Parts: sequence; structure tokens; C-alpha cells
Amino acid sequence: MDFESDFQPRQIVCLEHARVCLYAEVVQPLESRPMCWVRPLLLAIPSAPGSQAQMYDLRQDADLIWPTALMRSALDTEVLPLLCVLYQNKSCPILPASTHQQLMQFVTQVWQAYPQVFQG
Repeated sequence: MDFESDFQPRQIVCLEHARVCLYAEVVQPLESRPMCWVRPLLLAIPSAPGSQAQMYDLRQDADLIWPTALMRSALDTEVLPLLCVLYQNKSCPILPASTHQQLMQFVTQVWQAYPQVFQG
């Protein structure tokens, strides 16, 4: 059984849970299951109103296989400012420490919140 995906390679997607956003690049949609192979770019954790979000650079982290039902296309207006900060690396609010730990915590929270999406 082949699954049709609206996502294309190199597209930026957002995996959002509890106001935390994981932005990732689609490497390849899987044809055999409703999932995508994605490469994490950054994790944005909202701060207090009026202050900048905490951002974690995930470009060196492991790729993920993620259910397409939990992803949405990232809007240019939301992701371009974040990518500019990520790639500029000047006066950068990107937090280098514990990035892998933050990603694993996020993934665990999503698994616990949506167990039915990860079954079968």
C-alpha cells in the first residue's frame, strides 16, 4: 500500500506540541507508511510574552522518522526569521548546550501525547 504525502523533499515542516515547535527539513516522504524522514533544524521554545523564544540548534542531531499526521508545512513568515538567526550566528540566542537532551525530551512528550499515531 502506497501513501500519498503532501510534503516534498527540502520542504521545511513544523512539529508543534505544547507551544514548542520543532522545525525540520523533509528528506524524503516514505511511500510504504504515512511518515516522513526529516532532518531537525531547530527547536523553538516560547519565552515570556515580549521576549525572544529559546532556540536550540539541532542541525548536528540525528534524523527522525515522523508521522505526517503530526506535521504541518512551516509558514515562510514564521520560519525565515528563525533560520536567519540560526545561520547568522551573531549575537545568537541559540543555546548550544543540551540540544540533544531538549530534542529527546520533546520527542518523548509527543510520543506520550499521541501514542495511537505511532502504533502500527
